[in-house]
Amino acid sequence: MIVDILLFLLGIVLIIVGANYLTEGASTLARRMGVSPLVVGLTIVAFGTSAPELIVSLMSALKGNADIAMGNVVGSNIFNVLAIGGVTAVVAPIRVTQSTIRRELPLMILASLVLFFLSYDTIFSGIGATENILTRGEGMVLLGFFLIFLTYTFAIAKGSPDDPHADHAPVKAYPLWLLILFIIGGLAALIYGGDLFVSSASSIARALGMSESFIGLTIVAAGTSLPELATSVVAALKKQPELAVGNIVGSNIFNIFLILGISSTVTPIRVGGVTPLDFSVMIVSGVLLYIFSVLFGDRIVKRTEGAVLVLGFVAYTLYLIAQL
Repeated sequence: MIVDILLFLLGIVLIIVGANYLTEGASTLARRMGVSPLVVGLTIVAFGTSAPELIVSLMSALKGNADIAMGNVVGSNIFNVLAIGGVTAVVAPIRVTQSTIRRELPLMILASLVLFFLSYDTIFSGIGATENILTRGEGMVLLGFFLIFLTYTFAIAKGSPDDPHADHAPVKAYPLWLLILFIIGGLAALIYGGDLFVSSASSIARALGMSESFIGLTIVAAGTSLPELATSVVAALKKQPELAVGNIVGSNIFNIFLILGISSTVTPIRVGGVTPLDFSVMIVSGVLLYIFSVLFGDRIVKRTEGAVLVLGFVAYTLYLIAQL
């Protein structure tokens, strides 16, 4: 048991470090090759913060731990909005950009609804389905949504040189061999860390008599959301909390459309222990964030509203614990 916990923690460290170095190496190399900061920000940097969820969900699906794969994405999306968004707003009220309200927040809610609809065949299928499966075909549908989102975002962002997704940091003077080492080493750390993470999480769940869906919705979800947590906390401390919402919302869209899209295209994912209530909490949390963003027309998520989000996350977590 102690060994599994140590391997679990080591897996988290390898995943976070691997994602950081892979993103740093790939984005710096792309910038040096003349790729625009906007393209780098919308692709490599955005992908980098979602890499932990991708690796864990893909590894879980391939190993047959479907509850961890689905629970990881649903739990991460809930954690991103309620815990990270709530804590960030409590630290510093979040100003939400007009483009986020008009485009990304509604799309995040739509992504959650689409995932719920595709995943729960026993509720939404009219042909008497007895099992809830995210099939390869449905995974391709999610990837199609992702391509539409990416294309639309590029089209909109090109007309906005100040787009918050763009990476305008100066290009760092790393030697080429070091950048290649960053990319290869980061990818290796991600894959090996993801393998350790999933295997140890499954062992811990079995040893404690917990379901894999509970582990996926809580510990695994929080662990893979560490990059978003770090980014949002740093943004709040630097008095730039408005960056937090774009980071959270973008990550949630990536999690559903790209990560579950890839994972279920590779191998169908059985929904298992992730319940309609879990999906509902994910959807409602997105709706709450949207309501708080447009409330009173000032486009600010206030400290009291942030506290409501945090309390919602605490209540949901306590409910999950009570179900053990």
